Amino acid sequence: MVSRHRDAKLRHGYHPHALYWSSRDIQWLRFEQLCKIGIKPGSRLLDVGCGFGDLLEFLDERGIQYGDYQGLDLSPDLLETARERHREANFFEGDLFDLDPHSGQFDYALLSGSLNEMLGDDGSYARQTITRMFDASRRGIALNLLDATHLQTGSRPDLQSFDPEQMATWCRDLTPETTQIRGYLDNDFTLLLQRKP
Repeated sequence: MVSRHRDAKLRHGYHPHALYWSSRDIQWLRFEQLCKIGIKPGSRLLDVGCGFGDLLEFLDERGIQYGDYQGLDLSPDLLETARERHREANFFEGDLFDLDPHSGQFDYALLSGSLNEMLGDDGSYARQTITRMFDASRRGIALNLLDATHLQTGSRPDLQSFDPEQMATWCRDLTPETTQIRGYLDNDFTLLLQRKP
C-alpha cells in the first residue's frame, strides 16, 4: 500500500489521482456525506487514512467548525505533502492500531476510502478498524465503503467492497443509531454511526 501511494504520488504529484480518486469533485462528494454526522464546533476529529489532509480544506471551505484535528495515514509520502499544506494540523504515520487511541479520545472519527484496498481477509481488518474508530469516538463515526452490489466494483479483485445492507446490519450491533446513505454515487455508500445522546 505504501509503495503504491509512493508510485502514484511520483506520477501525479498533489492530485486526487495520487489517492486513487477519479477527481476532486468525487473526493469532496464523499466528504460531504461524511459530514452529515453533524460535526459540532470545537470537536476533536480523527481523520483515518487522511492522505494529503484534504478534509481540512473541505471543512474550512464549507465553514464547518471543529477544534483539534489528527490526521492518520500509512504513507510517509502523502503525509509529507499533508504537513507542508497544513502546518497547523497534527499528522501521525501508521494505522489506527499504531496510534492506539484511548476510548473516547476523539469526538468524531472519519474515514474516506482508506478501506478500499483488497487485503484478502474477507473484510476482517475493515471491521476491526470500524470497531476501534467507534470506541475512540465520543459522539460517532462516519465512513464510506465501496458497494459490492455494483457490478463493476464488486467484480474488481483489487478492491475491497461490501454489501451495504450487510454492513449496516453489522454496524447496528455497535450502535442502533446507524444510518446508511446511498445514491450519491453508483458504487459507494456511507455509514454514520452515532452514540446515543
